[in-house]
Formats: sequence, structure tokens, C-alpha cells
Amino acid sequence: MLDTNALRPTQYPHIVVTPQNVPVIEGTTMKVIEIDLAQRSYGWTAKEIQINHRYLSMGQICAALAYYWDNRQALDEDIEHRENIVQKQEHAAGESAFAGRLRSQGLL
Repeated sequence: MLDTNALRPTQYPHIVVTPQNVPVIEGTTMKVIEIDLAQRSYGWTAKEIQINHRYLSMGQICAALAYYWDNRQALDEDIEHRENIVQKQEHAAGESAFAGRLRSQGLL
């Protein structure tokens, strides 16, 4: 759970920044970059994001998208950094036994 006393308000309604400098939708653990990635990955409109995340209001979603576009370079760098961490962890973990069996059967 987020320590609400440590959050800093932004000029964007509904958006706060955690002590780790991660912008999230206030009252949730939803990161602004997760809203952007949903839009990029699935091609979702703001309404489709709301349909798939019913606990978020349209105001929260639009504020997150506005925050992303106004801070695009920094957030894109954060996304790239997170993707690099995942790739390193996947490489270090190697292939699972299940994936190996599928590969040996020609299913992967």
C-alpha cells in the first residue's frame, strides 16, 4: 500500500507522484505508464481503457494520458528502463522446463 502522507500533488487532478518518483493515479496503484502502455499495446481509446479498468473514472484516465504526453520523454525512458530490467531477468532465468518440452515437440 502506498504511504499517502509521502505523496506529492501534481498540477494534474488525480495524479500524484510516489516517493520513488513514479506518477500514479491517486487512490490506486495504477501507474501513468500502465495507462499509456494499454493504449499503445491494445490500441485502446480512453473509453476502452475505462471499460477494462472500471474502477477508474474517465477523468482519472484522461489526466493520466495528459500527464504522459506532457512528460513523454521521461516516462518513455522509464518504460525503456523497466523493459531492460525484464529482458535481463528473462535472460538470467533461461528457458523453463515446460517451454523446453514444447520446443522439443515442435510446438514452439
